[in-house]
This record gives sequence, structure tokens and C-alpha cells, in this order.
Amino acid sequence: MKLDILAFGAHPDDVELGCAGTILKEISLGKKVGIVDLTRGELGTRGTAEIRDKEARAAAKILGVLVRENLAMRDGFFINDEKHQTEIIKMIRKYKPEIVLCNAIDDRHIDHGKGSKLVSDSCFLSGLMKIETSFDGKKQDAWRPKVVYHYIQWKNIEPDFVVDITGFEEKKTEAILAYKTQFYDPDSKEPATPITSKNFLESLNYRAQDLGRLVGKDFAEGFTVERYLAVNSLGDLI
Repeated sequence: MKLDILAFGAHPDDVELGCAGTILKEISLGKKVGIVDLTRGELGTRGTAEIRDKEARAAAKILGVLVRENLAMRDGFFINDEKHQTEIIKMIRKYKPEIVLCNAIDDRHIDHGKGSKLVSDSCFLSGLMKIETSFDGKKQDAWRPKVVYHYIQWKNIEPDFVVDITGFEEKKTEAILAYKTQFYDPDSKEPATPITSKNFLESLNYRAQDLGRLVGKDFAEGFTVERYLAVNSLGDLI
């Protein structure tokens, strides 16, 4: 199955937090979108890997993505080496996305920066014909996405561009809250973490509102790029 967009996250919920609004909008425009999680988030303070699996499936259903896969790399300990790159390359060649979305280049959680670099490097390597991979017993053709964009996570990184997600913000929140163990719950007896506070949950909304305000829209999500953005004409800008 060929996808238009393939979104990668170091952990289940990274994609929802960083770019769910954009995914929802692109799907509404007819784009085919999938998600690949690198780890099962097994080191998370709250919940278990098995619970996160269920939450990820629920979130995927809310978003309406066509596929969601988990590579089961070691949470906290995966590295950017040939073994892990090969697993990413197989996904890229399997789904042949034009656009790849992935973690922030620099962030509070060490897996985010590692995951960002791992996916970005693998996108380049995936285009090299002399790197041979196979999936389900069949040799895969080389494939390199046209662009790699990095969504914004914990740190308020200055975006290179923003996507107007007005009208999709409530559905984005619904997808995030599918991870019931991970975010604000005043009745939870589990230990508090930086992302379980009410402030963190509310910050997702006011960040989107602020990015939207700066471009004359109600809500927006920001991304950073690896190469110059190009438009056919000035009229392409909103």
C-alpha cells in the first residue's frame, strides 16, 4: 500500500501530540496516512506496554489512519545504527510515502532527538539502490521521500512553517486523550509526570492557538524543515 504521508514517533502518543491536527486535515483532503511507532513506550511511568498498545489502536481509529505499526525498539535505549536504520528503511519502502513526519530534532526526552535523526538518516539511505532489503520474502525497491518534516514537542522550537488546523483541534484532543494512562486525570493514583499535569494538557491548546494567531488563523501546528521550502508562486501562501 502506497501512502502519501508516513508519520513516525519514538513513542505511542508522540504523533498525536505533535501533528494529529495536520494528519486529520490531510486525511480530510483525501490523503492516505499511516503511523509507525518506534517503541511501545514501556519505560513510561504510568501504564504498561500492553495498555499503550490498546491506547495507540484507539487513537489510530479516531484519527482515521490506514495503518499503524510498532517496531518494538527498546524504549530509551534504541540507537541510530545499521540494524535500526534497516527496520525504518523497510517501512519507508513498504509504504513509499511522499512526506515523512517525525520527532523534534531537539527535545526534552532523549528518544525524541534520537528518533528524529534515526528516521531522517533512514529516509536518505532508503533511496540507495545498493542497500538491499526484503519484506514478506519479497525484495524491496529503493524509495526516498520527497521531504522530511519535524513536528514540535516539549520545547517551543521556532517553526519554519505552520499548518492551519482550525476545525480539527477537538478531534486532535480526542486522539490524545485516548491515552488515558498518560495525561491529566485528577482521579489517578499513579505518580505524577511532566506530561500528566493539567498545565501540559492545556498548553497543547494554547500553543496551537498562539501559532494560529501569528498567521491569522484560530489553530495551527508548527514544523521544522531540513531544506528550503519552495512554492510555485506567492499565491500559494495563506
